[in-house]
Amino acid sequence: MDSGYYAAFTGLLARTQALDEVANNLANTNTNGFRAERDFFRNTIAGPHAADSQLNTAVNNFGVLGGNRVDLSQGQMTQTGNPLDVAIEGQGFFAVQTKQGVLYTRDGSFLKSSKGVLMNDRGEQVLNALGKPITVPTGPVTIAADGTVSVNSGIVGRVGVFDFPSGTPLVPQGVSSYQAPPKTAKLSTTAALHQGMIEGSNQDVVRGTLQLVLVQRQVEMMTKALSVFDNDLDQQASQDLPRV
Repeated sequence: MDSGYYAAFTGLLARTQALDEVANNLANTNTNGFRAERDFFRNTIAGPHAADSQLNTAVNNFGVLGGNRVDLSQGQMTQTGNPLDVAIEGQGFFAVQTKQGVLYTRDGSFLKSSKGVLMNDRGEQVLNALGKPITVPTGPVTIAADGTVSVNSGIVGRVGVFDFPSGTPLVPQGVSSYQAPPKTAKLSTTAALHQGMIEGSNQDVVRGTLQLVLVQRQVEMMTKALSVFDNDLDQQASQDLPRV
């Protein structure tokens, strides 16, 4: 059977998956702390049979879509004036305690519970550098660039900012939270916090819209290519096979 049919089918599958990703990125351009996902493609030469130089086999695997990576580039920071809002400049994530365990987020829209515990708007506790909740007493709150939380000039805790080794897979959990492999989180030494600010999404609206149109056209092209090969197979089945 013509391998072009499989190539067109795999191309359509890859572009359909990319379309879902691009649409999700665009839908979250106004989501605090959202990190866009970017697809990547596996290099054929570095495929599963590269060691045996089986180039033809690697090509016919058609495993072109490698997967998605979280884009860790900086989002735009906006002044809010809320002393419990915190934005991260540089690489790093806040840690929050959830029902699924500890997750990591760039969304620094925080508030205090009735007991004074620092949490996000989903009721998840914000963790300090030791992985413990932070209790903030009544009074003017100051959050320093290194995460130190002070009330009435007295230090009450430190907001933890954690980073991961390059290449660590971060799995999205919900809109702006991510799960990391155990024991990979380390305290960031380069990130700086900005009190009274919120970091937005790192997905640009214009770029996202153009990318959406591009991928939609690619899906249409793959659909047409698949239709051509499908019609060719029908012709072979109806005209050529009876002659055998």
